Amino acid sequence: MDAYKDELLKTAKLFGGEDATKVIKTLLELGETTDDVIAKESGVSLNIVRKVLYKLYDYSLISCARERNDKTGWYIFRWKVQPSQLDAFIRIRKKRMLGKLKNRLEFEKNHSFFICEKCSDVRVTFEEAIESAFRCGKCGGQFVSANNTEIIEELSARIMQLEKELSN
Repeated sequence: MDAYKDELLKTAKLFGGEDATKVIKTLLELGETTDDVIAKESGVSLNIVRKVLYKLYDYSLISCARERNDKTGWYIFRWKVQPSQLDAFIRIRKKRMLGKLKNRLEFEKNHSFFICEKCSDVRVTFEEAIESAFRCGKCGGQFVSANNTEIIEELSARIMQLEKELSN
């Protein structure tokens, strides 16, 4: 369960930073509880607690049960973590990332690239270089051919790693 908690905390941090981490830690400690209690125990404002809870609920990482308060007529939402959904969430994100990496790899393999010798951050395709007469639009320097073998190797390695993780 510790690995699960670590992954859930990392995921929460992606969605809402340190406040989201506090909210999830509190929810894990308390089990099923209300947003008011989470806000009090975590020290995070109620508005932020609710934003985090709704965001995680949208991804089915937590669930809520709604009950009606007989005295006030208001609904009370009780939140709890859904451990079974985290693996599916992570797999979906990995598959999405795998698709993007494969598209980028294909793009890198099918294009020639040029860089500006003066500007370290200018990298263009052959087509873009032709349009600018092989001159950098930023500094006016000359474009030279760039080797993208290292990028292709990195992308291929990352793709193989993700495919291996998804096959388990």
